[in-house]
Amino acid sequence: MIPFNKPFLSGKELDYIKDAVSLGKLSGNGQYTRKCHGFFQERYGFKKVLLTSSCTAALEMAAMLLNIEPGDEVIMPSYTFVSTANAFVLRGATIVFADSQPNHPGIDENKIEELITSKTKAIVPVHYGGVACDMDKIMAIAARHDLFVVEDAAQAIDGYYSGKDGIQRPLGGIGHLAAFSFHETKNIQCGEGGMLVINDERFMDRAEIIWEKGTNRTRFMRKEIDHYNWVDIGSSLLPSEITAAFLLAQLENLDDIQKKRKAIWQGYWRGLKDWAEANSIRVPAIPRYAGNNGHLFYLLCKNLAQRTELIGQLKEKHIQVVFHYLSLHKSPFYRGKHDGRMLPQSDRYSDCLLRLPFYFELTGKETEFIVQTLKTSKDQY
Repeated sequence: MIPFNKPFLSGKELDYIKDAVSLGKLSGNGQYTRKCHGFFQERYGFKKVLLTSSCTAALEMAAMLLNIEPGDEVIMPSYTFVSTANAFVLRGATIVFADSQPNHPGIDENKIEELITSKTKAIVPVHYGGVACDMDKIMAIAARHDLFVVEDAAQAIDGYYSGKDGIQRPLGGIGHLAAFSFHETKNIQCGEGGMLVINDERFMDRAEIIWEKGTNRTRFMRKEIDHYNWVDIGSSLLPSEITAAFLLAQLENLDDIQKKRKAIWQGYWRGLKDWAEANSIRVPAIPRYAGNNGHLFYLLCKNLAQRTELIGQLKEKHIQVVFHYLSLHKSPFYRGKHDGRMLPQSDRYSDCLLRLPFYFELTGKETEFIVQTLKTSKDQY
């Protein structure tokens, strides 16, 4: 079986974990955590970052920092993972779901402004597959209406956005806040992990407090105060040093990982684009303002029946393929709370999007086998 995903190991993860153990500091915010923080701040120019136990935890931190409360509305795409919405629902917010773009699963920026009311507090664009949303447009909308922007950059490490000013910016470094994932399915992984990026200085001090269970312990550890105390809401959100040590080994290999993943993406694209067009199937579209970080490769089938047929045929050849999100506005938990608007593009991606195997160790021979299997699949749909 060619699996859908296989977590990559650089070779130094266990060495760094052993070193972390030998240092005798295994709880969070130690030497390896600080090294990871430094990596992101130096490479991408992020003003402040905080490792978290997951991207979910980072999004929950963002909701706390924005003081989301009952009655607030938060706009986000329906086609996303449940954590994007759940983080704000936990604080009492009403989620206002937007549709996706016709040519890409990301939020349709042209549909955002019509959803804004006096209760709207934030916009949460999701950089699906590491491909940027139109952040110039989103930030301009947010500025006009005095709203916050939280980038869900779970899949977007080493992804970029090219603005109208000609400047290329890293995803996660544009909104007021951003959340990344280091889950085992991501380009860089530590099993479970995440990171909050704080780009707005108004949130920097408080972020540390929320991160450390509502205490000013981080300032105490820096010897800025002589004791620490409970000063705000918060939770246990930081990962252990073992997780940070594993993550650092991955980060040190980021360039090699990205080079290989982009090569896999290009192999799929070159091999399938003509076949896909001939069979009314679409390959990923990369907007002019977005880069490609090699996170995933999908096919957009013409209907659910076609996708179901392809899944079955590929399984017979021992190739594991998967679909992705189901529209959150139709989920059992939220459909009774949704305002009733139809979101046809989100539903189309839910029914028709098919993800192909994608991981560092996927060989050229295996990629070609997947391509040829698709090309010789029986046209029964």
